[in-house]
Amino acid sequence: MTPALEPLRRIAAYGICTDSAGSVLLVRAAAHAANPGSWSLPGGGVDHGEHPEAAVIRETLAETGLAIAVTGLRDVLSDLRALPHRSLALHTDRLLYEVKVTGGGLRDAMAGDTDLARWATPSEVEQLALRPFTAMALGLPAARADLRPDNPPELPSFLLVPGPDGRPRAQRFAAYAVATDPGGRVLLTRVSEGYPGAGRWHLPGGGIDFGEQPGPALMRELTEETGQRGRLLALLGVASHRDEAQIGPEGYPIDWHGVRAFYRVMVDNPVAPRVYDTAGSTCEACWFTPSEVTGLPLTEVTSEALATL
Repeated sequence: MTPALEPLRRIAAYGICTDSAGSVLLVRAAAHAANPGSWSLPGGGVDHGEHPEAAVIRETLAETGLAIAVTGLRDVLSDLRALPHRSLALHTDRLLYEVKVTGGGLRDAMAGDTDLARWATPSEVEQLALRPFTAMALGLPAARADLRPDNPPELPSFLLVPGPDGRPRAQRFAAYAVATDPGGRVLLTRVSEGYPGAGRWHLPGGGIDFGEQPGPALMRELTEETGQRGRLLALLGVASHRDEAQIGPEGYPIDWHGVRAFYRVMVDNPVAPRVYDTAGSTCEACWFTPSEVTGLPLTEVTSEALATL
């Protein structure tokens, strides 16, 4: 049994990098790290206001000495693990990028939570103690599972903490749907009064709860906000936005950093939209034809995402 643990959330970005021979770039956790001796993809925590792509470039250089460029987004996943020695239950939203080396030279980290950096052949990788998320990213079984809390603590999709200037700040990871029906209509939701963007039309979706995975979280939000049931088709991309003085229902300015994953979703059997979570940020949901969307007041995020259709 794990004792009562303090909940903590973080957003992290990692790079999947292979060479011409098929070897993969890995780093080993140092003795003082949470999982000493385990191997993972290079990467780490996304700083407040930092784009995840910038984070994986920064972290890979620090851990391996190699300069990289991001070539694509492979996957987004979340995990919850218990760290009893730190009295923490840690939920991490992980963005996995495909990257390529553009310069530098391989070296071990001079400081931080890793102590070795290596190119590992496919046969060598299979013998290493891989972190579960790394094994999943490489299509391998994990040598060991993370310890999970017996009774996961409750925590909303964000955690307010004091920033350097004393003002509250929060990182929030969310998943949104670019959802259509077989007729080509687009599903949108209207933002409630008292929330940023009030009155504008937004994508269905929202913050991932503590311990949730992005896909199931998005399907839950889709049903709560619109009454629809959909299926995920593809991960479209990730956006990062910071608003240093956003005022929402809390009633005071918060330094917000939002990281949002966008998914293509098909609703095969559309029904009349209905908002079930009437106390939340959505007050209305509606199906629109592409021509009808053109004249709507849209949030900036929605305009950007719909451009992918």
